[in-house]
Amino acid sequence: MTTFSTALKSKAFIVTSELNPPKGTDLTKLYEVADRLRDYVDAFNLTDSHNARMSVAPMAVAHMLHDRGIESIVQVTSRDRNRIALQADLLGAAVLGINNIVVMGGDPPSYGDHPEAKPVFDVYAAMIIEAARALENGTDLTGNALNGTPKFCVGAVVNPGATNITDEIKRMEEKIEAGADFLQTQAIFDPGAFEKFVKQTESLNVPILAGIIPLKSAKMAAYLNAKVPGIHVPDALIREIDDAVEPDNTSATIAARTIKALRGLCRGIHIMPIGRERLVPRILEEAGVGSSPS
Repeated sequence: MTTFSTALKSKAFIVTSELNPPKGTDLTKLYEVADRLRDYVDAFNLTDSHNARMSVAPMAVAHMLHDRGIESIVQVTSRDRNRIALQADLLGAAVLGINNIVVMGGDPPSYGDHPEAKPVFDVYAAMIIEAARALENGTDLTGNALNGTPKFCVGAVVNPGATNITDEIKRMEEKIEAGADFLQTQAIFDPGAFEKFVKQTESLNVPILAGIIPLKSAKMAAYLNAKVPGIHVPDALIREIDDAVEPDNTSATIAARTIKALRGLCRGIHIMPIGRERLVPRILEEAGVGSSPS
């Protein structure tokens, strides 16, 4: 199996997708989706209690997928853990053979199914990256020596559609300076706007995987525009999906068309199917993106 970190260092167009671990211990459906898509992607992001809705720990799921020959990227959020727990989890992941991580703050607990939970947010994303790099160099964040060291491929997230793009680029620079190996973006629906972002940040020289969300309906598009910071679905796309006789066909076509427009602007894509995993093979085939070399 060609590893994700090796793919990042190649000239290949990289494809990652997303799996949401279940609320419970039955991984049957997750395995089914992973097996169906494994030949189309280089690795699967495993979300960390997505939308602040409690689910089984992604590290455990990543270990199970690893045993099935499927590579994962474990999301590591600061929402629920302080710096002690985060470092412990990073070491635990390495012990279990999990080397790919992507760091982020995470959605506030008030968004999820335990709104009374206390948020932690002890550290910001760049500091988690610093912690991972410190562990690789043989110490914890305070300089205490380790007995055995891990090796990580560390990613972070960036929002090209952020309202304050200057601040967003500054945070991006901090993550790269801390040691990020790659970046995954919020969903992109306007390749022209993304191109402007790329030109603003091209000197930073880090692989960027552009986010892709297949639109389900005009209602979904309106929700994304209203509720998800940094996403802008153009009116023309909303009309296109609203007028569709076969929404799945149109959804796949829009996503494939977007990927084609992005290919020269980024190192790959990150598909967030949001329950529509069945469309992923079709989208990639229509976009002319080859299957994973794994």
